[in-house]
Amino acid sequence: MGAALLSEFATEIVVPVCAVIGIVFSLVQWVLVSRVKLTSERHASGSNKNGFGDSLIEEEEGLNDHNVVTKCAEIQTAISEGATSFLFTEYQYVGIFMIAFAILIFLFLGSVEGFSSKSQPCTYDKEKTCKPALATALFSTISFLLGAITSVLSGFLGMKIATYANARTTLEARKGVGKAFIVAFRSGAVMGFLLAANGLLVLYIAINLFKLYYGDDWEGLFEAITGYGLGGSSMALFGRVGGGIYTKAADVGADLVGKVERNIPEDDPRNPAVIADNVGDNVGDIAGMGSDLFGSYAESSCAALVVASISSFGVNHDFTAMLYPLLISSVGILVCLITTLFATDFFEIKGVNEIEPALKKQLIISTVLMTVGIALVTWIGVPSSFTIFNFGAQKAVKNWQLFLCVGVGLWAGLIIGFVTEYYTSNAYSPVQDVADSCRTGAATNVIFGLALGYKSVIIPIFAIAISIFVSFSFAAMYGIAVAALGMLSTIATGLAIDAYGPISDNAGGIAEMAGMSHRIRERTDALDAAGNTTAAIGKGFAIGSAALVSLALFGAFVSRAAISTVDVLTPKVFIGLLVGAMLPYWFSAMTMKSVGSAALKMVEEVRRQFNTIPGLMEGTAKPDYATCVKISTDASIKEMIPPGALVMLTPLIVGIFFGVETLSGVLAGSLVSGVQIAISASNTGGAWDNAKKYIEAGASEHARTLGPKGSDPHKAAVIGDTIGDPLKDTSGPSLNILIKLMAVESLVFAPFFATHGGLLFKIFQ
Repeated sequence: MGAALLSEFATEIVVPVCAVIGIVFSLVQWVLVSRVKLTSERHASGSNKNGFGDSLIEEEEGLNDHNVVTKCAEIQTAISEGATSFLFTEYQYVGIFMIAFAILIFLFLGSVEGFSSKSQPCTYDKEKTCKPALATALFSTISFLLGAITSVLSGFLGMKIATYANARTTLEARKGVGKAFIVAFRSGAVMGFLLAANGLLVLYIAINLFKLYYGDDWEGLFEAITGYGLGGSSMALFGRVGGGIYTKAADVGADLVGKVERNIPEDDPRNPAVIADNVGDNVGDIAGMGSDLFGSYAESSCAALVVASISSFGVNHDFTAMLYPLLISSVGILVCLITTLFATDFFEIKGVNEIEPALKKQLIISTVLMTVGIALVTWIGVPSSFTIFNFGAQKAVKNWQLFLCVGVGLWAGLIIGFVTEYYTSNAYSPVQDVADSCRTGAATNVIFGLALGYKSVIIPIFAIAISIFVSFSFAAMYGIAVAALGMLSTIATGLAIDAYGPISDNAGGIAEMAGMSHRIRERTDALDAAGNTTAAIGKGFAIGSAALVSLALFGAFVSRAAISTVDVLTPKVFIGLLVGAMLPYWFSAMTMKSVGSAALKMVEEVRRQFNTIPGLMEGTAKPDYATCVKISTDASIKEMIPPGALVMLTPLIVGIFFGVETLSGVLAGSLVSGVQIAISASNTGGAWDNAKKYIEAGASEHARTLGPKGSDPHKAAVIGDTIGDPLKDTSGPSLNILIKLMAVESLVFAPFFATHGGLLFKIFQ
């Protein structure tokens, strides 16, 4: 077997040091962003590469208006206050749920052995004694709360950074597109690195603290750690659904009345829903996405750790090999740090057409560097041969096979990212065909868009399928868990690219509201269009990794619940499969309807203001922004409860009443159908959005024949975009949380279900 080359002491140092480096790097980026001042003093003379103090366009054109800077600062404050107040309201509700669910975890897991505090035989090795079930209950509850708090913090910090950076990006756009890009990207990096490093550090500290009590009982220790993933994902669910409903209610309301009925541009300050729309970008796309990816990261780490604890790593107490998942994430932070410098310091963006390639290069550079990083970690962090637990047996694995498992996940992520980009970027034919179909009205646009979404599922599913086959063949369920970690190993870069989108979108909105010149709006639009595509790439990553994470958790659940085989031909399992496959549809129906009903209220309010406030269309009176913000807040808080309850209660109800076999069917069914719907919904919405932007930008001969803004094809494109909004920003992204969350929840409650579950079948036997 042999031991890893890296000593236990070295591992204890490497992991926290990498996490701290990540946190320090994000703070440095934040300091650099904060050097762009939101005051109208003259900049210091003397130019440097990052352009603090270059001459402004306005000054060259002789219209240096200091009011513009003041206006930008005012708008930024309004957006920031709206986002903060919404998140605080959301977290109050989520906090109540968190405490209630923590009590539930403790009661359910504690009751497995009747709350006894005696040691018990281990689950997988009956000759050894392990810590009592009561300890697992207590520590699972603690790790659940840790995961939940870290998740909430990740989302909140991300939102704060984004609202801090949006107006600064707008002001930098006056100096050129390159300067604005650097500010937006740096701010995204702050969020990416903070989240990756915090997630790693908290998990590392939790493992070491729990170890003080558990000692040599690693099986119990890592079973308790799974609560961390459950906490992370349950908060992400409410963040994603609540934020998604908020942002899309405002967006749909603002678009339908403003653009289609009143023919005013997007983000026009006369539109009452415009502040709510910009707040929505931050609470949905930033806070929601941050919590979501943190949840994926926490769960894939937990799934890998649980399987490793009952493999030779855990049995032989090889701490370095045991922490292999954390070592991958540590190297990922260093790799992403180097990658980020390529975008901000090594190369400078000069023209609009260089933005998208720069973002795509980020993905490629991080993937190539990470491949080397994984090879290094696998070589020094894992013994040359070891065994992995495989449904009751131990499977012999070599370290190069483990490297291939992580590598295949990493590259599958890149493939999914690029396929998503091909189907959602207006530089390629699929979106251009959708734009072209707007000639004959909204109906053909909708038909083409739906077809594009369904077709875009094909290659990602093959990529996921191949990575599952390769990683499972080599290293069983552990292979799948580390493949998911491979896909998420470059999470800091992925999040930086993802957060860049909403920041640029906000920057464009602020430019429009502050009445800045057309040239500046063109620059922010170019940043935003690239951001739209990268947001779609980010969603692709999130969905792909969710599929792998969910499967790894499913494997861990099946092992923990002592199910020997999941046989589809038994009625218990088959009914579970059918019901599981239906759940993503039920969930999507709830979230879509929530957006629809909230948008309806928003449309009525915006119409009311246009009709009753004299001088609003002329621009002499100010709209009442606060009422629209309140409509979005109230709707999303009220509407996020039912979809959240559906996801959280399903595993509990199925496990208690129908038992673990039926629950395994439900998990498999929801995974298989959820992934397909999530990919098609995200890509359909992204394509409609970019088809509209393609017509608006009028950059090619073909686009100009469809435009300008306000033409019939453009109106058809706006309708398509509006239909796509809830698909790409509410239902689609929330589905990946549904499939992960149900799996991790089943794993945490597995001891209870295995002991007391299946009440109905017990009665009727």
